[in-house]
Amino acid sequence: MTMLPAVLETDRLILRQWRDADRAPFAALCADPEVMACFPAPLTRTESDAMVDRCTDLIAERGWGPWAVEAKAAGTCIGLIGLHVPAATLPFSPCVEISWRLARAWWGQGLASEGARAALGFGFGELGLDEIVAFTTLANVRSQALMARLGMARDDAGDFDHPALPTGHPLLRHCLYRLPRR
Repeated sequence: MTMLPAVLETDRLILRQWRDADRAPFAALCADPEVMACFPAPLTRTESDAMVDRCTDLIAERGWGPWAVEAKAAGTCIGLIGLHVPAATLPFSPCVEISWRLARAWWGQGLASEGARAALGFGFGELGLDEIVAFTTLANVRSQALMARLGMARDDAGDFDHPALPTGHPLLRHCLYRLPRR
């Protein structure tokens, strides 16, 4: 069943379906080594476009997913924030995760928190989810701090090796944060 794509709006952001004009700015942030420091590698333009295609298809199919984030002040895509059902089989599957990735120029302004709160509200409200999770590599202290600011609690028994990464990879070990519906 296909749903109309949800659009979420905050004071400074619009979380929406992807557009062709989003591809170049998203590829630029995915090619930035600092933005991608806690991912296995920066993405090529082809890999970034494939990710946009997957996000677009998920939103078209479900009505929600990893949305393009538009900064109202700039009128352009500054990254991604959204809800997603991970494809990998994880120790806590099935689940819905929240994730974010913003261009470096937009860091430190509270935008990831603002957009994530809107996505969480949608997940618990419109979708009626009982829990939303987030996970990241142990080295990603910035995302862990955001998870804590969002009210998520680290699951101390939830550390795991991400199945998409090879044994010995420096980002292999991940931590899990959970947020139940209140």
